[in-house]
Amino acid sequence: MDDLVLPYEIPDRALARLDLAPRWTRSWTATWKVGKADVISPVEMLAEVPAMASAPVRRFTWRTGQRHRPGLECLVSTGRQHGFESLAERWLLLALDFIGGFDEVLSQPFRLRFTGSDGKGSHIPDFLALTADASWLLDVRPEGLIEAEDEVRFAAAAQAAAAAGWRYAVVTGWQPQVFAGIDAFSARRRPMVDPMGLERQLLAAVGQHPWQFGKLVDQTRVPAVARTHAVHLLWRRRMTVDLTQPFGDASWVYPGGRTR
Repeated sequence: MDDLVLPYEIPDRALARLDLAPRWTRSWTATWKVGKADVISPVEMLAEVPAMASAPVRRFTWRTGQRHRPGLECLVSTGRQHGFESLAERWLLLALDFIGGFDEVLSQPFRLRFTGSDGKGSHIPDFLALTADASWLLDVRPEGLIEAEDEVRFAAAAQAAAAAGWRYAVVTGWQPQVFAGIDAFSARRRPMVDPMGLERQLLAAVGQHPWQFGKLVDQTRVPAVARTHAVHLLWRRRMTVDLTQPFGDASWVYPGGRTR
């Protein structure tokens, strides 16, 4: 995640507007939707809520004339569809599918209620990506659309995530060229059958030394078919490329799990 997204630093002025008095983790609450009931927990118990059994706290709606673009995106890593409220959120879901390793990705996971210098406030983060090690609480907002009140909400979400032992990020965009590469790889993200053993040939070749993509597929018996399998291996990160450069036949391909 750190390598892909454009970083966003929550300003100190937003943090200063939060009420972080002693025992704030008990006064701030998170409301989850489990079945038809609301489950309310203090922030200090945020990580103990059975999140896997929850549903989005806000419904996804479609209507004529709306300005945002909601929908459903199927993730290979979770095997199910996930709701999004904008194309920017859909791109984040695709990136999470590429990163992989998540046990679950929850859309609109809970409603955070917090206290600030202007009184009570609330915020619904966009996604919660759960793993056994480092879970991520995520918001999506183009930087040019972030207003002062958004900064306070994001600062509150960052504090709540830290209290739960999660990482937090506001995704404002992507590093140059990164998403073009991920989008290209996603065309071959679903499981593939390999009766000719082309993936084995590709992995054996790149295991000897790095190749440019066009020359790598030429090492196989059927280069035209090997191209699709090579892209599939890149999606699964069994082979790697530099995503900060435009992807093409001249791109250098390396074994997965190694640094350049």
